[in-house]
Amino acid sequence: MEHSAKVRTCLWFEKGGVEAAREYVALIPDSEIEAVRDSGHPEDPMIVEFRLAAAPMMILTAGPYQKLTPAASISVLTEDQAETDRLWSALTENGGKESMCGWLEDRFGVSWQIVPKRLPDLLADPDPGVVQRVSQAMMQMHKIDIAALDAAAAKEMADG
Repeated sequence: MEHSAKVRTCLWFEKGGVEAAREYVALIPDSEIEAVRDSGHPEDPMIVEFRLAAAPMMILTAGPYQKLTPAASISVLTEDQAETDRLWSALTENGGKESMCGWLEDRFGVSWQIVPKRLPDLLADPDPGVVQRVSQAMMQMHKIDIAALDAAAAKEMADG
């Protein structure tokens, strides 16, 4: 058996790992399931190795001994509002939960950050006023709204 990645992020699931991996690879381009190892439990395989936007990942389905936490999350840099909206909707449906500042928890309990490329661009602006206004606007959001961030960035110019 050939191993395709020296380093992989591993997520511990109580159950449903292969179902989650299938959903994730369907959502993100350049993603695929590489291997499923059932370890005698074909109804809920123990190990699923997959790539998420070419990043190596693994789900270990091994019972209730460890819990997922927002201390580790999958961060996705989106191209535009349409991609942000699509991923946000898909990941929060069927029991997912919205959080603040672009964070959510999917129905499996995995935390995600859905971040439009425009946000880090604005947060790197050389004008500290823009950074402050954009940060304040972001802190009020659940799903990131690019138009609202741009409006916050431009506010002082319009007021001045």
